[in-house]
Formats: sequence, structure tokens, C-alpha cells
Amino acid sequence: MKIALPTRNGQIDDHFGHCDHYTIMTLNDAKEIIKTEAMDSPEGCGCKSDIAPVLAQMGVKVMLAGNMGQGAVNILTQNGIEVIRGCSGPIDNVAAGWISGHIKDKLITCDHHDCDSHGHDHKHDLKPL
Repeated sequence: MKIALPTRNGQIDDHFGHCDHYTIMTLNDAKEIIKTEAMDSPEGCGCKSDIAPVLAQMGVKVMLAGNMGQGAVNILTQNGIEVIRGCSGPIDNVAAGWISGHIKDKLITCDHHDCDSHGHDHKHDLKPL
């Protein structure tokens, strides 16, 4: 299983679509992190990028995020990715909190813009961390 965390300077970015990169963590069946990689974030808002299907194709099942608009939530869930909002702090602490069952979705969305669904053609490469 893989989880994704919108990241800036080792912390959960406050807004999913504006992060520096996504940290992708691979967990084994015992929910231990066995691999951590970084994927550059496409430019623009998360709901208007092609990030959701790319993450889904990579096997990401959970997005641990700070905040995001409803359009991004909809696109992620349509691609089979569970969204956990309201996360903050160092990504390792957030991942550990979710793995232990202490982090739940806070149902927070921002509404600073409208999101229409359209894609962009970007290349997404993973880099080991």
C-alpha cells in the first residue's frame, strides 16, 4: 500500500495543490514504511492537474493532507484515493499518526476558488528520499 503526503520542507504543506512535492511512502502488510520517495508537484491547483490519476496508477490509496478544495477531494476520491484532511506537522509524524490510527479526516475544505476538471500532460518521476 502507498500513501501520499503533500510536502514542503519536510512538513505537510498547508494546501494540497500548492505543495513543493509529494512524498510517497510504501507500506508493507504490517503497515511499516519500507520505502519513501518524492515526486515533484505539477504546477497549478491540485484539482486542475493530472496528479490524482497519476497517484492512483502508482498504487496510492491514501492522501494525508492539510487542506484542499472540494474539487481536489472529489477527483482524488473518484480515483480511489481516500482523503484525510487536517494533517499538519512533520511528514514522518503524520504518517506514524495515521498508521497508529490517531489521525482521522477532519472534513475541512477550502473554497477560495472553483475547480473545473481538466488535465495537463506532465511527466512525474519518483526520486528516492
